[in-house]
Amino acid sequence: MSKFMQLALNEAKKAYSKKEVPVGAVIVKDDVVISKAHNLREHKNTSLAHAEILAIEKACKKLKSWRLDDCTMYVTLEPCLMCAGAITQSRIKKVVIGALDEKNGVVESIANVFDIKTTTKVEYELENNEECSKILSDFFKELRSSKSK
Repeated sequence: MSKFMQLALNEAKKAYSKKEVPVGAVIVKDDVVISKAHNLREHKNTSLAHAEILAIEKACKKLKSWRLDDCTMYVTLEPCLMCAGAITQSRIKKVVIGALDEKNGVVESIANVFDIKTTTKVEYELENNEECSKILSDFFKELRSSKSK
């Protein structure tokens, strides 16, 4: 696992400990971490608080620009439509994905938003990391178990 995906996984673990869906994201530019974030939808009571969106907001603030040219995002779960759109709009150059999302992922699973002809081209790579998949399956298994009690 790359060191940046490990950092994203650490963010996912923070989300897990807060009973949030365990997804983490890290944005890197020139091999330097610009921002890190994890899901906070439950804590912030907003559907917009996905790890990717929060990481983009932090990176834009740090770089003082809405353009995240030459940045790479490492994210533990394949982005949804909202996040893929935000990634494209922020001009992130590349996304490295830890696990596929068969239900909501729009980079490989149900569609490929990054292949749509736009002025912004986003490269992506699948790391298919077992740990990224496992933390999600453990979380949902635990959630189902607690609801059945």
